[in-house]
Amino acid sequence: MSTLSVIELETAANPQFTVIWLHGLGANGNDFVPVIPELKLSSQHPVRFIFPNAPEIPVTINGGYIMPAWYDILEMSADHRKVDQAGIQRSVEQIRQLISRENQRGIPSSHIFLAGFSQGGAIAYQAALSHTVRLAGVIALSTYIPDAQVLQAQFNAVQQQLPVLIAHGQYDGVVPLQMGKNACIAVEQLGCLVNWYEYGIEHQVCLEEIHEIGTWLAKQIDRIKNLH
Repeated sequence: MSTLSVIELETAANPQFTVIWLHGLGANGNDFVPVIPELKLSSQHPVRFIFPNAPEIPVTINGGYIMPAWYDILEMSADHRKVDQAGIQRSVEQIRQLISRENQRGIPSSHIFLAGFSQGGAIAYQAALSHTVRLAGVIALSTYIPDAQVLQAQFNAVQQQLPVLIAHGQYDGVVPLQMGKNACIAVEQLGCLVNWYEYGIEHQVCLEEIHEIGTWLAKQIDRIKNLH
């Protein structure tokens, strides 16, 4: 399996935490790079941000057009996506490679967050909640869970009470708000500790949301530091 190309940024030298942040369909790793300064994270707890680039594959709902995508979407309705589960698993394995690489660089899994927007968020959910070693948390933005039964079957109990931040636009016409709420219910039923936020926006992020993510991240980092 090919290794994903990535963009890396560190908020200060010698990072102690990592955030692996996955972009949405048709975008690339640069998409969320401008967000980092707006998170206003303290340099006391340096963070490495990794922005992987999805592979370019044909996407069925877009007429087979080849674009950056974490998996193929076969059919799409207002409240459901029929997706290529094998493609999701391939992407999950590639994210596992990035987690393993961070472990080798001295960042334990318990200091690694997975974040994702839209399609990237679906992979973040699947990769984090099925991971065999406890992670630090999940940031799920304007996203959904393609198949809650698959996620439930793959869920690893070490992720119970995992902190999860979910944020969604009330006027999202791509991933409707209800799909985000359904995902929220699913991860709560698995025992995760969810913070839900919604904003008066479409399929995008806003500054208020970014600031909330920064506050949440700082709180989780402080919590983890205090465990040691």
